[in-house]
Amino acid sequence: MSDPIIHMENIKKHFGNVIALNGVTFDVRPGECHCLLGDNGAGKSTFIKTMSGVHKPTAGEIFFEGKPLSFDSPRDAMEAGIATVFQDLAMIPLMSVTRNFFMGREPTRGRVIKRFDVDRANAVTMEEMRKMGINLRAPDQAVGTLSGGERQTVAIARAVYFGAKVLILDEPTSALGVRQTSNVLATIDRVRGQGVGVVFISHNVRHAMAVGDRFTVLNRGQTLGTAVKGEIDAAELQDMMAGGQELARLEGSLGGTI
Repeated sequence: MSDPIIHMENIKKHFGNVIALNGVTFDVRPGECHCLLGDNGAGKSTFIKTMSGVHKPTAGEIFFEGKPLSFDSPRDAMEAGIATVFQDLAMIPLMSVTRNFFMGREPTRGRVIKRFDVDRANAVTMEEMRKMGINLRAPDQAVGTLSGGERQTVAIARAVYFGAKVLILDEPTSALGVRQTSNVLATIDRVRGQGVGVVFISHNVRHAMAVGDRFTVLNRGQTLGTAVKGEIDAAELQDMMAGGQELARLEGSLGGTI
């Protein structure tokens, strides 16, 4: 079994008197999809921001490729190879797919006057999207004309092209239909096959089970356990997320099955 790319040990994060994370340990290995599951308020957003350099942990250690590392900003995390795709995707709908793909990292040509190399950028965009199973009509089409799943794929392809070793996906399927969700899950599988470690953040157990290799449940800032695929089923994961006793009480009061 390969060593983790990133390992977070006993991470705590306090905001004044509020304890958002209380001793979270988590890691992800090359070519693995490790799902972090939790309901609203479980601490998933704080965890993402701590892993990606937005927040510094109050306590605990972060190891990247076996060495202790401290991120002072999201740029530090990006330069190390940690890319985060948030739900808003950081895209401008009226700009082309290519412009969104290369936003802030535009290839240039010319020695004196640097000009955006449109031909090269278009070729790269088409090829990288093709690798992810998306055949664009044209690279200069507005990214807003793509489906939600296709826009997710653009963001994922962009991160991988620019050297992501760890890809953090924040609820990538939460607002998608069945077909678009299938496309995104297939993209995650392709990325995993390229040796990238994927951190899949979700509250949807079915989507996590479809693509995950390991599953960690977060509840009120603490991890309730980690399981390997095949050791746990969807019902057990759902039970851990929601709290088995609370569900049982609700099920009894409603006189049915939840």
